[in-house]
Amino acid sequence: MVSTATQSAGIIFSQCRRWFQPRLALVLRREYDAAFMISRPERSFEIQEKAQLMSASEVERTLIRLAHEILEKNNGMEDLALVGIRRRGVPLAERLAKIIQRIEKKPVSLGTLDITLYRDDLSMLGSKPVVKKSELEIPITGKSVVLVDDVLYTGRTTRAAMDALFRSGRPKRLQLCVLIDRGHRELPVEAAFIGRTVQTTENQIIEVKLREVDNAEKVLLMEKQPSNL
Repeated sequence: MVSTATQSAGIIFSQCRRWFQPRLALVLRREYDAAFMISRPERSFEIQEKAQLMSASEVERTLIRLAHEILEKNNGMEDLALVGIRRRGVPLAERLAKIIQRIEKKPVSLGTLDITLYRDDLSMLGSKPVVKKSELEIPITGKSVVLVDDVLYTGRTTRAAMDALFRSGRPKRLQLCVLIDRGHRELPVEAAFIGRTVQTTENQIIEVKLREVDNAEKVLLMEKQPSNL
C-alpha cells in the first residue's frame, strides 16, 4: 500500500512538472531562436530593372491575338466564360472579353477569383497561394472556362484557382491563358494560350504593369541583386 504522504508528494511533483515544463520550453525556444537568428542573418536584396519586354502597344496587340486564339480553339464563344485571377488577371480578362465582344457582337461571361499570392514574383511571404474570395457570379457548370492570369510561374497559383473554381461548379473544359510564361514549374500546369514565353533565372522577376492597376502599361524583366547594406 502506498502511504498518504507518498501520494501527496506524487501529486505535488506532478503539479510542479505541469507548471515548470512549458515555462522551461518557452525559455529554451527563445534562446534557440535568438541563437538561430544571430547565426543565420537574412540576406537583403535590391530589385533592379534589367529590360523592358513589352510596351503598351505590344500588350494590346498580344491580347488581340490571344482573343482570336481563344475563339478559334473554342469554336466561337458558345458556352465560353472568362475568369480573371486577381489581381492583374482581372483587367486582362476584362480586356479579352471586350475584344471578343467586338468580334462576335455578343457579350461573354466574365468572372473573378480573388487569390492572395504567398508564392509569386513579387512576394517573399510564404509558399502557398490562398484563395480569399470568389466573385464568379456566373454559372460555370458545362461551360468552356478560360482562366486568365498575368504570369505563369510555379503553377501553384493556377492550382489554387482551379480548386476554387471546381468548388463553384464543374466546367466542361478548363483552359489557362497567361500574358507571360516564365517557366520554373513546380506543378504539371501548362497554359493553352500564351502571350509570350520568357526564359528567366530564379533570381529574376517578371513585373507586369497595367493601367487599371498601376497607371502604367508595360512588362519588365527585373533582377534581384544583393544589397550592400
